[in-house]
Amino acid sequence: MQLHVRRLPPDATVTVDAPARLHLGFLDPNASLGRAFGSVGLVIDGGGTRIEARLAERDQIDGALTEAERERIAICLARLHAAYDPTPVAIEVIRTPRAHTGLGSGTQLALAVGVAFVRLLDHSATPAELAVLLARGARSGIGVLGFEAGGLLVDGGPAKGLHSSLPPLLARQPFPESWRVLLVSDTARVGLHGEAERRGLAALAPFPQALAAHLCHLVLMQILPGAAEADIVPFARGLTQLQQTIGEYFAPVQGGVFASPDVERALRAVAAQCTAGIGQSSWGPTGFAIVASEYDAACALAAAGDATRGMPHIECTVVAGRNRGAEVRRAALRAQRRAHAV
Repeated sequence: MQLHVRRLPPDATVTVDAPARLHLGFLDPNASLGRAFGSVGLVIDGGGTRIEARLAERDQIDGALTEAERERIAICLARLHAAYDPTPVAIEVIRTPRAHTGLGSGTQLALAVGVAFVRLLDHSATPAELAVLLARGARSGIGVLGFEAGGLLVDGGPAKGLHSSLPPLLARQPFPESWRVLLVSDTARVGLHGEAERRGLAALAPFPQALAAHLCHLVLMQILPGAAEADIVPFARGLTQLQQTIGEYFAPVQGGVFASPDVERALRAVAAQCTAGIGQSSWGPTGFAIVASEYDAACALAAAGDATRGMPHIECTVVAGRNRGAEVRRAALRAQRRAHAV
């Protein structure tokens, strides 16, 4: 999606709502079949990021964010200024998920800032171009692709030697409207990130070629067809198998198939009671159970709650899938239209 509009008036505010995503698994973590990673992911309607941007006398960064997030936004703004425009802007973070919990908050935040910046200052850039500039999507393109279009996504992993491009979109399947996603998160933990993540990936044994082929088969012949036909049985079976396989591979680094034993306890209880595709998003600690209806989601929520009773650090919520990308609004333009209508 090309981002280009007339430069906004000085009092304009650009608001960007960027959706969260679940990373459902890698297909080939170390290129046993010739191409590394390859990802499956789902954009969800909950846990997203909202920012507001306006022109200012100097760069400002305010709102609901940590000091580390503030520093990352400052780096984003420095790169945007260098690439496009020195004009100062003020960024206010209205909401963003807790960092390093498996919801893709880093990419959401960076792209939201980038899109708001170019919209505010009348420059042309696609989310993919902004992602490369802001150093997002190096291993997985799910966050960037989801920002653009939403839905259930498969990317092809990064091409060797192409450090200035994102993993290509291979498939986008609309997520069934009636399906629901139970999110289970451990608020006492964060997932691997930064240098610890890089060391962890480097320490892993080679991923067997036969397992990579098996994961690709699960995606092509169970997960995507199940979503296309709104048939939860093959979808759940294929996704749970994929997650179990990739979780066992990452277990030496993250301490088990799931990063949080309590999240795993909740999701195993859900799977014992209803048809659900269960797993962990990225490095966790957020886990998920995808079910076929609101009724099944209520049953899953009850099962997870029973399994984690007395564990206040475990949070459970139900969300829908999201078949659209980020939303961008321009407050000053709306106010002008209302004035003309009077």
